[in-house]
Amino acid sequence: MPDIQMRFHQDMLVLSGRQDAVLARQGVDVERDREFLNLVEPDTVRDALRLESVAGAQCLVTGTAGITRARLAHARLEDRAPELVAAALAVVNSLKPQHVLYEVGPCGLPLDPSSAPSLKQSRDQYAQAVRDLEGRAVDAVLLSGFEKPLDLQCALMGVRKVSDVPVFACVRAERAADGAVVPHSGTWEELAGMLEEYGASVVGFSTGAPAEMAAAVVAELRAACGLPIMVELEVGRRDARQQDATPENPYFCPDVMVGAAVRLRAAGAQFLRAGGACAPSYTGALVAATAGFDVAKSEG
Repeated sequence: MPDIQMRFHQDMLVLSGRQDAVLARQGVDVERDREFLNLVEPDTVRDALRLESVAGAQCLVTGTAGITRARLAHARLEDRAPELVAAALAVVNSLKPQHVLYEVGPCGLPLDPSSAPSLKQSRDQYAQAVRDLEGRAVDAVLLSGFEKPLDLQCALMGVRKVSDVPVFACVRAERAADGAVVPHSGTWEELAGMLEEYGASVVGFSTGAPAEMAAAVVAELRAACGLPIMVELEVGRRDARQQDATPENPYFCPDVMVGAAVRLRAAGAQFLRAGGACAPSYTGALVAATAGFDVAKSEG
């Protein structure tokens, strides 16, 4: 499997889109059964990911966003975590992608920034999630779905406690009162500095804001740190009556993703992903706009 770090600051790459909406339409209780589905219905997961692979995604992401022991405990599956990880990786590897990213989402434990035991408990959730790989090869760990920078910091500390694997650290952006795209707390410069300090290999964010606003954040991150940048564009619920992009749902159809991808590449993003209520066609649009292109170089 190629080393993804050799492609940092080089090739534009697209991650497979989120599968939650696709699986939910098939009646899957995603929050409860996402990880278990890799084990009991691998063909269902494989079929969904195969469409992402056919769409051209160079990086396939495992269906393991809820793999921490605290999250699995809700379905009484915490003791089967290594088995679930192995099943998820088997599904992804069967499609022979260029790169495999192991996704880990927030553990959901209450986090008290003034309590050392609370911070340690949270950190250890992520350390264990990476230990559960049990030596299986992945190109990178994708930390995604995080809203609070402190939670993401704990996750990075946990991963770095046990592994030197590349880490994509992705935080969910918010919309300020004036409409600006901002992190949950602090500034993008501060967030980038924290992520770089705690061992992130790629700095990322997810947003449903229009492409020009997402591109402005990319520019801020690019000025603040030297790490590759990832953007996940959140697709809103599809309404057949919507004919044009709106501030509330700018990515109402796959065609819009083409212009968004061009704009984000020009701003300096390297990794792109479709999120929210996306479908493989959204991934295909991102690939069509970026495949074969290098990352845009800074004029400075």
